[in-house]
Amino acid sequence: MKGKKDRVVAIVPAAGIGKRFGEEKNKPFYLLLDKPLIIRTLEALQSVEEITEIIPVLKEDDLISCGDLIEKYNITKVKRIVPGGKERQDSVYNGIKILDDNTSIVLVHDGARPLAERDLIKRTIAGLKDCDGVVAGVPVKDTIKEVSRQKSEENEEIIVQKTLNRNVLWAIQTPQVFFFEKIRDAYGKATADKYYATDDAALMEWYGGKIKVVMGSYRNIKITTLEDILIAEAFIKNL
Repeated sequence: MKGKKDRVVAIVPAAGIGKRFGEEKNKPFYLLLDKPLIIRTLEALQSVEEITEIIPVLKEDDLISCGDLIEKYNITKVKRIVPGGKERQDSVYNGIKILDDNTSIVLVHDGARPLAERDLIKRTIAGLKDCDGVVAGVPVKDTIKEVSRQKSEENEEIIVQKTLNRNVLWAIQTPQVFFFEKIRDAYGKATADKYYATDDAALMEWYGGKIKVVMGSYRNIKITTLEDILIAEAFIKNL
């Protein structure tokens, strides 16, 4: 039985418009082989015993459809579904705001990352020691260049400014894990200051928090375009 401050709650933002996905069906409900994408994500989180509750965050129009799927696939750790906000950050904050002081740790995981392995999720939670947040990430494989855009009357030129040191660059994924009170306070200040970050860890960095990276997985892709579905299917078939 978990004690008063042992609850680990997973917030799953999946309320984005998904313009780059290019399908009429909303991305969370797109079938990845035989299951909706959002269900594969929720099942991965359901399998982690440390997680006590999962809170999906979806568009208002998708709440009932998601609830029906959760019941169909018996995702028992979902007790509440929350409507999303204008931006991803607003959606995550909507999830955080309904939590109470019994929560110890908040884990944020993109609804569009259905291939996160159980071991990876567990390692991010276990890594939350002597820091304010833990994120999954992988070293970049490509050479990364910083560029500038120069517009002329006829076109736009993209000019290389410098080549960055690949040895110190990591591509950051989710899950991202934080102590509840710290991430709640960071989100509260960001909302008051109208500050928006590219991910939850960046917001915590802005708030002054120390973030640690644990090795993620190159399989832990984010489904952004239809091409990503083909990649994810290949990974699943070869598990």
